[in-house]
Amino acid sequence: MTNSPYLISPSLTQEQLSIEKTVKLGVMASGSGSNFEAIALAINEGKLNAKIEVLIYNNPDAKVKERADRLNIPTVLLNHRDYKTRKALDQAIVEVFQVHGVEWVVMAGWMRIITQELLNAYPQKVINIHPSILPSFKGINAVEQALSARVKVTGCTVHLVDLEVDSGEILIQAVVPILADDTADSLHDRIQIQEHRIIVEGISIALSRNS
Repeated sequence: MTNSPYLISPSLTQEQLSIEKTVKLGVMASGSGSNFEAIALAINEGKLNAKIEVLIYNNPDAKVKERADRLNIPTVLLNHRDYKTRKALDQAIVEVFQVHGVEWVVMAGWMRIITQELLNAYPQKVINIHPSILPSFKGINAVEQALSARVKVTGCTVHLVDLEVDSGEILIQAVVPILADDTADSLHDRIQIQEHRIIVEGISIALSRNS
């Protein structure tokens, strides 16, 4: 695992994190897709024994689509505006994942609340990354929440997903100090650096338990 003074992690050896089977991942993203690309690059570099079978994105203008095309990863657009309910959207998501043989789901910047429909299809196999040290600052605008609260540190969390927003078992966290002159943009940029590091390790921790 990465040695970092800001990393909060279970004490696991590299052997414990090894995954013998290549795991089929489905990734969900709504925005630029930097965490998605971090996962894909880790796979290409042999740091994660997995394969991204498909990317689902819900925003037609999301830059993550361009990253996926560049990395030759299949994509499917499921525009949430085309579905009357969250359940209907999740039913469509599950259908896509099942067609692609997905075994684990990673929410890498998925800006929609999921339903039991997805969790029933992938029980304890949905992973999320959130830009705060959970359980603090759940929900949207987590970076702005941290700045408004005037806390000295914030960070990011990789966790298993349950029905309550930004809840579920924590897999790994990283701490990011808040500087006196930080803006939402500057703090977000530094949090993202840590996100790209722990998303891969969080996935490894989760998969190693089921290998």
